[in-house]
Amino acid sequence: MTYRIALTPTAQEMLRAVTDRHARATIVARIDSLAKDPEKQGKPLTGLLRGYRSLRAVGQRYRILYRVDRGTIVVVVLAVGLRKEGDRHDIYALAQKLIRSGLLDPPHT
Repeated sequence: MTYRIALTPTAQEMLRAVTDRHARATIVARIDSLAKDPEKQGKPLTGLLRGYRSLRAVGQRYRILYRVDRGTIVVVVLAVGLRKEGDRHDIYALAQKLIRSGLLDPPHT
């Protein structure tokens, strides 16, 4: 089964903000790979991000946060960004902040 890929406006902005062309191309390729077996890729997240999955891209540096909607056969990419553990600009910290502020929908579990 092939899934359709959809990026939220937030994810589109975050992807455009990646200035390194090679890194951006690698991230786009990883996003495109989610069309096949998205639930076998990445890892499930916990806590406030429960229901989302995280896929590594560009080595260990970037993360792609997404959720799989089996009902409509869509992979929704919610955010793309750098993993900076302990930093307020860490992708997971940013995603939690976006959920709390209502800019990202909480996952459907």
